[in-house]
Amino acid sequence: MISLNVNGKVYNVDVPPDTPLVWVLRDHLKLMGTKYACGVGECGACTVHVDGVAKRSCVIPVGDVHGKKIVTIEGLPKNHPVKRAWIMEQVPQCGFCQPGTIMQVAYLIAKTPNPDPEKVLKEMDDIICRCGTYPRMKKAIKKAIELSKKGVKK
Repeated sequence: MISLNVNGKVYNVDVPPDTPLVWVLRDHLKLMGTKYACGVGECGACTVHVDGVAKRSCVIPVGDVHGKKIVTIEGLPKNHPVKRAWIMEQVPQCGFCQPGTIMQVAYLIAKTPNPDPEKVLKEMDDIICRCGTYPRMKKAIKKAIELSKKGVKK
């Protein structure tokens, strides 16, 4: 049995420790916001926070996160600056990569007290959006940084 703290709730799952975290989140915990896409940690669609750090859940064995704090898109507060900015800038087209992208941006903004928008944008180079919403993402990232600086609750 593996104990997971996901979005503030403790779950015990009976799966092999080498099962990718993304499958435990989706298939066992029914948290469908985290998406599976490439399966090799390259695209970012499966990004979650593990102990406050953005990680690709498709390449993390669930045994490696036993007892760690995991936050998925469902656990990010509704009024988080990144979620608000995504809505304000109407970012999603198909929406498939958006949960992982939002989680990556939330991490990048949280790890730097006064983030430089250009540095954050550069660190997003490894996110793949198949429908090409990059221009709207860039606007939303800048808006999220602006909102976080104004003290909008995270």
